[in-house]
Amino acid sequence: MRVTQSMLSGNMLRNLSNSYSKMGKLQEQVTTGKKVNRPSDDPVVAMKGINYRTQLNNVEQFSRNIGEAYNWLDTTDDTFDKIGSALQRTKELMVQASSDTSTSEDREKANSELQQLRQHVQNLANTKIGNSYIFSGTKTTTAPFDSQTGYTNNLNDPAFKKSVEIEVFDGINIQINTSPIETFNKIDQMFADIDTAISSGADASTLSSHLTTIDDNMDELLTTRADIGARQNRVELMDSRLQSQEVIATERMSENEDIDYEKVITEMITQESIHRAALSVGARIIQPTLTDFLR
Repeated sequence: MRVTQSMLSGNMLRNLSNSYSKMGKLQEQVTTGKKVNRPSDDPVVAMKGINYRTQLNNVEQFSRNIGEAYNWLDTTDDTFDKIGSALQRTKELMVQASSDTSTSEDREKANSELQQLRQHVQNLANTKIGNSYIFSGTKTTTAPFDSQTGYTNNLNDPAFKKSVEIEVFDGINIQINTSPIETFNKIDQMFADIDTAISSGADASTLSSHLTTIDDNMDELLTTRADIGARQNRVELMDSRLQSQEVIATERMSENEDIDYEKVITEMITQESIHRAALSVGARIIQPTLTDFLR
């Protein structure tokens, strides 16, 4: 086959174009730090990258859910801690009021503080996170305690006893709320009974009987706090698991997509050397004048 000057020139230009393309791809990889900058570069790597990103997005969403779970459980535990402190103070006042040395005036003064503690617990029962009442079950827009009707209207509402759950991992839900409306009602009734007893001039023996009710309510609070603590521990375990998953997914995505800079830079330098050699050879193939053909 006869090889013409135009064939040599065409082959040289085509090879130079391929060389430019290779250098361009290597330079793009060095600039972006990625092996694949478009799906056509490597469909398999691109698909794996999509899967890893989906996994990371899920982890990020679950992490946000974990944050919400922490918020609800920590707020709930803190609220019960404050109610427990109020009951402890209630017990101290009742011990004083049930003493034989206490006068009716002393008991009225104690009762004045007791009723303030009652209002304090009522306020705590209506604790909110954002616009949601955390002790209202799934009926988060309704306050557990109403200043007109107390807890009565909500006690028999099934929604106030339903759990609020949040997904913290694939297929794993954790209850983040507590439904203590019956406990709150018992505590409120206890304060009402104490108020009636002191206002009616009950004797020390009658008043001391309320100490048992106070202890029972405190025990019930402790049991509920133990359950909250158990769920807090589980959320912490899930949080640790999510952090590990995030690290693993990030490492896999990096291994799949990120370039080895030393390797790519070496390849780029080699390609530049090849390209310069091709240009040098091409300059000899493409003869610019008729005189060069006659030599």
